[in-house]
Formats: sequence, C-alpha cells, structure tokens
Amino acid sequence: MAVDVRKDILWRIYLVYLFIFLLAGFIIARVVKIQIGEGDFWKKRANELTLHYANIEAVRGNIFDVNGQLLATSLPYYEVAVDLNSDAITDDIFESNIDSISFGLNNIFNDRTKAVYKRELISARVSGDRYYTLHDNVSYKDLQKLKKLPLFRKGRYKGGLIYTQKGKRELPFKFLAERTIGYCSVNAKPVGLEGSFNQQLTGIGGKRLVRKIAGGIEMPVNSENEIEPQDGCDIVSTIDINIQDVAEHALYTQVKKNHAGWGTVILMEVKTGEIRAIANLSKIDTSRYEEAYNYAIGQSTEPGSTFKLVSLMAGMEDGYFDLSDTINTGGGKWKLYNQEVRDAHEGGLGKLTVKQVFEHSSNVGTAKLIYKHYAKNPQQFVDRLCKMGINLNPQLDIAGAGSPDIKSTKDKRWSAVSLPWMSFGYELRLTPLQILTFYNAVANDGEMMKPRFVREVLKQGKAIKAFEPEVIHPHIASASTIKKAKEMMEGVVVEGTAMNLNNTDYKIAGKTGTAQIANGGKGYGNVQGNRNVSYQASFVGYFPADNPKYSCIVVVSAPSEGVYYGNAVAGPIFREISDKVYSSLSDIHSEVNEIKNLDKKTPSIKNGSRKDIETVCRDLNISANINSTAEYVSVVRKDSTAIFIDNNLDRALISHLTPNVLGMGLKDALYLLENAGFKVTVVGKGTIVKQSIQAGTKFSKGTELILELA
Repeated sequence: MAVDVRKDILWRIYLVYLFIFLLAGFIIARVVKIQIGEGDFWKKRANELTLHYANIEAVRGNIFDVNGQLLATSLPYYEVAVDLNSDAITDDIFESNIDSISFGLNNIFNDRTKAVYKRELISARVSGDRYYTLHDNVSYKDLQKLKKLPLFRKGRYKGGLIYTQKGKRELPFKFLAERTIGYCSVNAKPVGLEGSFNQQLTGIGGKRLVRKIAGGIEMPVNSENEIEPQDGCDIVSTIDINIQDVAEHALYTQVKKNHAGWGTVILMEVKTGEIRAIANLSKIDTSRYEEAYNYAIGQSTEPGSTFKLVSLMAGMEDGYFDLSDTINTGGGKWKLYNQEVRDAHEGGLGKLTVKQVFEHSSNVGTAKLIYKHYAKNPQQFVDRLCKMGINLNPQLDIAGAGSPDIKSTKDKRWSAVSLPWMSFGYELRLTPLQILTFYNAVANDGEMMKPRFVREVLKQGKAIKAFEPEVIHPHIASASTIKKAKEMMEGVVVEGTAMNLNNTDYKIAGKTGTAQIANGGKGYGNVQGNRNVSYQASFVGYFPADNPKYSCIVVVSAPSEGVYYGNAVAGPIFREISDKVYSSLSDIHSEVNEIKNLDKKTPSIKNGSRKDIETVCRDLNISANINSTAEYVSVVRKDSTAIFIDNNLDRALISHLTPNVLGMGLKDALYLLENAGFKVTVVGKGTIVKQSIQAGTKFSKGTELILELA
C-alpha cells in the first residue's frame, strides 16, 4: 500500500516536470518564432505605434502695401526642448556642463533662477526624460544664444538641444487696415486678404519623422527624414499704408466726436480702380471703436442723396431734361398718394434748375423730375439705371461683398411711390463701394473700373501673377451726360451743400448725402434713444476736379450729437484725406514757386541759418541789419548791407505747411525738409530757384518735393 502511494507521488512529480518542460519548450519556440519568423512584423507594428510623419508648417507669405511696406508677416518662433539622456551625454559630460547651462538659461530667459534650472535639468536626466521642454515661444535671436551654450553648441545628438520652428502672424502697423488684411483660422470664416488668398499664402507643408514618447510628446528622430516645406507666396496689395493711416485717424476723430454707430472710408485711384485706403470703425462701447466689420464692402444700405446723381444722369441720358431746365419745388413739400416728400430747407427753394436741384440736394425737385418723365413707364427708369451699371457686382479680391438691390416693377415690393422714392436714394440698397465705383466712373469719363485690392502675387520675389486694371463697363453714359454730371458735382462744392469743402489749392467735386435710417419694419422712426430719427451722413466725390486722380467715399452711420448732415459729418473726413493725398503727390500739383530771372552776376547771400549767415557777414566784413531772432531767415541786400528778415519757416513747419525754401542753399533746405518728413529730389546745383509744391500748402510725412537749383 505504501509503495503504491509513493509511485503515485513520483508519477505526479514526473507529470509536473513534463508540463514545465513542454511549457518552456513552447515559450522558447514562440520566442524564436516571434524574433525570427515574425520579427519584422512586430518591429514594424511597434514603429507604427511610436513613429510617424508629422507635418511641418510652411512659412506663410507676407502681405505688402503698394510701396513694399509690410502689412502682415510670419515671425519665426521656436519650441525648444532638451534630451539630456542622449547616449553621447555621459555623467561626466553632464556634470561638467550643468552649471554653465543653468547659468546661460537664466541669463537668456530670466524667468527662473540658476538653481531652479539646475534642479529641473537634473530631475529630467534622472527620470530618463528624452524630451524636456524648456520654452514654447523662443525668438530666433534667443535660439541663436541657446545654440552657443556649453554642450548645446555640439548639436542635436551630442548636445541634446531640440527645437521646432513655428510661425506667428504679426501686423507691423497693428490695427491699420486690420479688417482688409483679415485672418484665416480653423474655426472662423475667412476674412480679408488672408482669407481670400489663403491658398497662395499658405504654401506647401513638409514632413518630419517623429517618435511619440511618454506624455504624448512627439520628438523628432533626425533631419535626414525631413521633407522640406515650400514657403507661401507674398501678396502685394494696393493699400498705401501712409494714406491708410490718415484715413483711419480722420474717420476715428469724427465718429468719436459724433458718437456714431459706425463709419467707413474708401479711397480709390480713378484710372485703375486700385483701393489705396479702406477703413471701417464700429462702436464697441461708449469710448471705444474697432474694426469689427467691413462696412465698405458688406453693408448694403439706402444711400439717400448720393443716389441723385444716378437718377438725374438717367433722365439726361434718356433726353428728358437738361441742366438748365427748371422744376418748381414749391415750399419744399410734395404729397404723393399717402407719402410726403420733403426737402431739408425750411420753406422750400421754389423754382430751381436741374443743376440747382442737385447742388442743393432737393428731394422734391429730384422726385418731381423723375416722376414726371417716368411715371407712365417706371420700368424704363429701372432699365436705364441698370444700363449705367449701378447694379453690377463684380467679384472682389476679398470676400463678403453685399449685393446691389435695385428692384424692378415686377418685384412684389414695388408700390405706387417706389419710383419717386428711389429717385433720391430710398427703396434700394447699395454698399459704399458700389456707390463709389459709380462716381469713380464719372471721374474716369464714363469708364467703370473694377475695384481692386491686390496688385500681384510674388514667389521668391518674382511676380507669378499680376492683376491688371479691369473695365467692367466701358461707357456708363454718353460723353455729354458725363460732362454735365461733373458740372453738377463741382457746383455742389462751389455753391451747394458742400461749400465748406471749397478751397483754393485744388478743386473737389462730389455729393453730400443725409439719409434717414429705417428701423426695420417700423419705418424711419426712433432708433437713437431720445431722438426721433436716425441718419446716415455721407460724402462721395473725386479730386482734383479738373484732373481727377482719386475718388473717395465717406459714410458715417447714426451720429448722435445733433449734427448729422453729410457736409458737416462726412465732409471733414473727405477733406483731411484729400489734403493729405494732394500734398504728398507732386505730379498732381498745378502750381509751383519759382524765382524768375535770377541775376547770377550780382553777388548774393543765400537764405538759411541765421547764425551761419551772421558768421559769413562778420568774416567778410559785410554790414548786417539783424531784425530777426529766428533760426532761419531770408536775406535782402540793400546797397552794402544785408538785412535779415524772419521767413516764418519754423511756424510753417509746426503748422504742417510747406515752407518757402527759395533762395536757400541745399544744405539748410535739406536739413529742414527731411527732418519735417519730406522726400526731397534735387535737380541742378547752386541756389534753390524752384520748388514743386506751393509754399503754404499742407503737407504730411512722405510728401514728395522737387527742388531745382541754379
């Protein structure tokens, strides 16, 4: 019995050993199979889980203004990390460099003490961290300093420094043209040039082999596996940042002064349709305005009186009336059906010519003229408007343009009073840019140009696409009608509603607008708190009137300080911009200062620095009659005496008026003019005998001035 029990125990032990032996054999066989037979598969699988190609973002292209100044650019920033457990970094190397590295990091970033940096780096090495992040927004300048630190200067594998470039969009001029420059982000609708030209600006991204390590961090493996990105193209816009600055400042001053809801300005070059400045300001709170929306291209509103030019041109083009024809505006009120048309002039203006109707912006006169000739066939009026191109809506370089709304007689919204009310700018909707495009066509002798915001696309400095001026309507009206339209617009400034814009330096032609703002379906009621009516003030025109170079529109919505007429609210903005443009471009000046018949035989003393002239007179024993203490003086020779006269140069420059530098030497004149901000071109040698801009004309920084010497 005992023998049987012993045999049973031995048998069980044998079975256990056999099982262990078989299991070990199976495991060994499985390991061999995995390593040899399936090794490649599992290695590949492991790499798939830890290694992959990550995208390298291409450097986004720049956006320039028309003169080559940067409007938007991508500055390089770097995410910097260290691999202090690289095989090349032994304990001896680490210990001999840790103090220098810690000191250098503290010196570069100045955000942690040397001791803290040292403690963190030691901790990263002890924990086996292969990708310890130092900073994620390191500038290029600081990166170069990091590369020079002990250990790090040995490079990626021997020194452990790892960095990845990122791009951060910057606007050098901050808020100037901010909405037109725009933006393009993942979760937002593309805006402006950044949005419309995103594909060209973005470029083609590259690839980099990275390994995913603890914490989900991706560490670059090596540079040999990188596919270099192709940087984006550059965009050259039509914006002139100097004019843009003036436009935004002028607009801001007026909208803030009048507590307006919003305002917009557009300046367009007549011959090309290029937009030189476009500003938009929205009221954010009682004291703050920002560029929150592009009203210039997106805000379709009832234009009011600025539309009268289109209506009267339609009537003249169809041969129904001429400038000298008359209409009786009576007492300034005209009731038609259940509506009453009113003029702003209390008591009315009585009998007016068509030209006077426009100059004094008579609603009654305009409505009566159009109703008289088109009442039996109102669709003819609508058709004429369309033939003149007021309904055209070309695709712009930037998205978000509002569509013209010029209803026809078949529209269900058409009523018995639609015709007369449309004639002076109601029951239709246009954006400020659409109104300006029409007025620009008048300035351009009837040729309507497509508004343009981009001049060309550059790749590595070379143009790969150019945007040429594009005509969208060759003749909006006959030459005779265009001529009459220009005459009416000049009359508005000379003897009409915009006399405050009349000046002696150059002529302005245009039209004021003061439109009531409809309060949704409630009509033109109270939308301004305690006021009965809210208004939209505007002025649109071109300059110089006798040789149009630029057209401009200003629209200010809901001014709330009791002043709401177009000439008083929008007019000053137009005038400030036109003064700036006129003074800065020498090729549109008709007047010059010139010294006639300079007698070169008679020795003379040049005008200039008073102290220098005193020294010359003293050294040459010339009698001097010093009647001025000014820094710069003019000198008149009387017999053998030099008489010093204050030429008011200092006061002129302080007032931003072009100084009279005739008779001065080039050295003094250049010092004065260039310090004041002029861009000076010099022709000839000797004394200044001619300057291209009339003395006393307003100037601003960047104004071009040609000096002729003889």
